[in-house]
Amino acid sequence: MENEPQAAKPPEACCGTGPKLIFACSGAADVGKISDLAARKLTAEGVGKMFCLAGIGGRVSGIMETTRVATAILAIDGCPLDCARKTLEQGGFAKYEHIRLGDLGMEKGKTAPTDESVAKVVDLGKSRLAG
Repeated sequence: MENEPQAAKPPEACCGTGPKLIFACSGAADVGKISDLAARKLTAEGVGKMFCLAGIGGRVSGIMETTRVATAILAIDGCPLDCARKTLEQGGFAKYEHIRLGDLGMEKGKTAPTDESVAKVVDLGKSRLAG
């Protein structure tokens, strides 16, 4: 309708400079913890912003809109179930980078969340978000 108020768009939507978002598996396994810690470190280093994967699954409007205007999206999955990737896809997002810790030689139930294992994921995340 003509006089109906328009929904406010995030500032990123008008300027073409949306955020770089990071969605991590934060599952109960060791590789879930590594994924979560890597996303937090990438955020702390200013590479991107860790964002709420559950908000995508729950179709929370503000989270969905911010994700739509993102300039880059990174999904980090701890195990081959690919929960982060699948959640993004079910939310309608097809353009994203993906890291699966198993592809880096990290195995569920057998990989300690050490500084070294987190750093390996962070380094790959930086290169994926830089491109």
